[in-house]
Amino acid sequence: MFKTRTPYLYLILPAIFMIGFFVLPLIMAFRISLSDYSHNIYDPAFVGLGNYLKLAQSAPFWEAMQNTFLFLLGAVPAMMTLPIVLALLLNGKLKGISVFRSLIYIPVVISMVVVGIAWRWLYADDGLINWGLSLFHLPKVGWLVNPDIALYSVMIVVVWKGMAYYMMMYLAHLQSLSQDLYEAAELDGAGLWRKHWHVTLPHLRPTIVMVAIISTIGSLKVFTEIYVMTRGGPVGATKTLVYYIYERAFENLDLGIASAAGIVLMLLLLAFSLLEMKFSPKEDRPALGQKPASGAGTQKVGA
Repeated sequence: MFKTRTPYLYLILPAIFMIGFFVLPLIMAFRISLSDYSHNIYDPAFVGLGNYLKLAQSAPFWEAMQNTFLFLLGAVPAMMTLPIVLALLLNGKLKGISVFRSLIYIPVVISMVVVGIAWRWLYADDGLINWGLSLFHLPKVGWLVNPDIALYSVMIVVVWKGMAYYMMMYLAHLQSLSQDLYEAAELDGAGLWRKHWHVTLPHLRPTIVMVAIISTIGSLKVFTEIYVMTRGGPVGATKTLVYYIYERAFENLDLGIASAAGIVLMLLLLAFSLLEMKFSPKEDRPALGQKPASGAGTQKVGA
């Protein structure tokens, strides 16, 4: 009897943390979203779903949603593909390769605030990037002041900082890939690209799905980069959903609208995560307690 209860004993502490740091705050946020704090923050008026109706009719909210999805569409594919190239380059057994891996990983461990300040200087009108353009007699670019490109400039910084993190995930999975599969592909007449298409990518498929989920969640929650580099400007061109929530809550003290937008964000995160898990191959998601077969994804493609 005690053995059957042992697994549940181990779940007590995680369950307490889950309830205390997720369930209860979620309930409180939903309760706050049903009240109007715009007139009196100490004596809010109950408005039911009124805040959600205001969001549906709010142009700044939809502009923030548009910027968030644009950021998502630009950053996630880059996060999924560019680290694979890096991982392949650093997967070789070259002398001193561990040093290169450590150097490439440095941006990941640096504070985002420090990175944002450094890149804001690089993007400045007289910064290093525009100075480099002037050497080729090219005009200066307003990287963070031009509404048409400001969001993409921030996107580049986010991809640059996080690329090595995902690269390590791919690299760890590549270490388990048998070289015999590459040799077999060469015997079948496969070139460099066909080897990676039929051997490397199928082997990395579970990691690609994981990177897609993590990078999607990160892109939907992007805030620090926007706050440090642009403060949502120019003219709202880089204002994302999380920055909109921050602005409504801490600058306008409209906690009801901010909480309603937070609930919308939570539903978006849940929806994207469930969609990516649903459409990922089932063999890449082994059942609880079941170990995936070694090289299963590769064997299926190579068959």
